[in-house]
Amino acid sequence: MKKGTQSEKILLDVKGLKKHFPIKRGILFSKQVGAVKAVDGLDLFVREGETLGMVGESGCGKSTTGRLILRLIEPSAGQVNFDGVDLLKLNKGEMRSMRKKLQMVFQNPYASLDPRMTVGDIIAEPLRVHHVFSSAKETKKRVRELLDCVGLNPSYTERFPHEFSGGQRQRIGIARALALNPKLIIADEPVSALDVSVQAQVLNLLNDLQAEFGLTYIFIAHNLSTVNHISDRVAVMYLGKVVELASNKDLYADPKHPYTVALMSAVPEPDPIIMRSEARKKRIVLQGDIPSPVNPPSGCRFHTRCWERLDICDKQEPPLVDVGGGHYVACHLYPAAGETPLKTH
Repeated sequence: MKKGTQSEKILLDVKGLKKHFPIKRGILFSKQVGAVKAVDGLDLFVREGETLGMVGESGCGKSTTGRLILRLIEPSAGQVNFDGVDLLKLNKGEMRSMRKKLQMVFQNPYASLDPRMTVGDIIAEPLRVHHVFSSAKETKKRVRELLDCVGLNPSYTERFPHEFSGGQRQRIGIARALALNPKLIIADEPVSALDVSVQAQVLNLLNDLQAEFGLTYIFIAHNLSTVNHISDRVAVMYLGKVVELASNKDLYADPKHPYTVALMSAVPEPDPIIMRSEARKKRIVLQGDIPSPVNPPSGCRFHTRCWERLDICDKQEPPLVDVGGGHYVACHLYPAAGETPLKTH
């Protein structure tokens, strides 16, 4: 498990974040007949200097959340408070200036780098867009420094992306994200397209860079072993909402939400990275398909597949509450700290 520098300062506070993609039909697709609720009332926070892992099944809204925070996609509603500023209230010019503090590392290193640009130009692009340096000499010096930071030879500036392996390309993407000295980097499944042997190298690089530059990460992934390796805290998403948020240690040792328990049970037992707990000794196979985000279930969205559902679960949506020690759960089985439980465990 990653051992990062903890801070009590909340750098990013997301409240009620929503993104509903309209479904249109008719002549020239002019009539809206529904909406895909990709993210639907998401709450989470990230402390300065930590890594928050985000996990969940494909389609749960992890990547969309990352893009909404950076406003690469415009949210439908909610608040994104970054370093005391609500990003959703900024105009285009103000948001453009703020982007220096917020950067992203994309999933596919083969698609995220322009094949027509040299590595030097790719890394230098954000420096030029934001007019960081007044001379080409200073820009080139910074590019070479960044290549060295990510473990690549500074002389590679004139090479093109196709001349590099997948792991090297992802290092180039990381160097580009570091160019403007950001406070927060959102890494959207940055190692999922890489060989297993290379994944560990990139994860270790991210840890080293965080320690050196005091970075804060949101690390999006679906591999629980990967998230366990790099994260300080973990947010579990299901159908556009966070259903559990806890420290790495607490979540892996004592998952509370039934969906989290099911996810943990799917990790192969021989895996030495994932800590074992009583809750994961029995393999739990969820019944039924994931409900459509176009028409999610009423009440708790997981109740249609939950083996511990109560009568209230299909009627009332559970809030995300602290059940003790900073462990947040959105489940009627677990009331807020100090409240009377609906069911005795």
